[in-house]
Amino acid sequence: MLLDIAIGDAYGAGFEFAEREKIDSFNNLTTYQEHGLGIPAGNYTDDTQMSLALAELILESAEWNQENIADKFVECFKRDIRIGYSKGFYNVLSTVNSGEELISKVKPVSTANGAAMRSVPLGVINELEALKNMAKIQASITHNTEAGIKSSQAIALASHFFIFKLGKPNELFQFVCEQTNYKWINNWEKEVACCGIETVNAVLTVLGKCKSLSDMLLSSVEFGGDVDTVAACALGIASLSDDYHHDLPEFLFKELENNQYGHDYLVDVSSKLMSYVKTNR
Repeated sequence: MLLDIAIGDAYGAGFEFAEREKIDSFNNLTTYQEHGLGIPAGNYTDDTQMSLALAELILESAEWNQENIADKFVECFKRDIRIGYSKGFYNVLSTVNSGEELISKVKPVSTANGAAMRSVPLGVINELEALKNMAKIQASITHNTEAGIKSSQAIALASHFFIFKLGKPNELFQFVCEQTNYKWINNWEKEVACCGIETVNAVLTVLGKCKSLSDMLLSSVEFGGDVDTVAACALGIASLSDDYHHDLPEFLFKELENNQYGHDYLVDVSSKLMSYVKTNR
């Protein structure tokens, strides 16, 4: 799960809000691209780092409250500072030293996709109401809006759907709509803004129309806009289902960063998450 999130994130980052010319010329699954901000090719961004934060907190079995979640966000940022966050949130994370400080400095009125982008690991939670509540709590730290909360719940539910083998890909869309009590769409075609609702619509679209992970990655980037978040969520979710062809090119694995919190660390935490599922059914 986390490895696929990172691959989608790192590949998509090279095309995040890029000119259409770059997408048309280089979105061909032959190499990672450097991000326009200077993020090296093959390096992941905030999408993966914050997903990792929630995954670690789940494994720690700490009380799921705003302060503990915010503490983990700060911890993961401080130990491995990287760009890719929004400028405002990066500046806040750079100046605080605790979750309490983070909560006090953030105005959680955003409708952007920051809460959704980190929600794939929440799919390991067995009970649906608990999952939705956990998604709501973590979203409320930064995105305490209907769009922020619903988008977080939708991504977590999509992940849960495949982890617990609740159905086939063509049944996913209805499940997410019913469980969130929200009218999503699964035929998104436009550029994806940094918006929770648009991001979920794009993710549900590629999960519904694509048959393979390679096609899903290409299609996520093809939208244009905030494509690293779409790709990270879509690959992270699809990696949990055997109904998609797992056909990603080998270079995506070999050339993904493998520093202290890179490839091998992500594989290890993902393995522990799957063990968590087995022991908490």
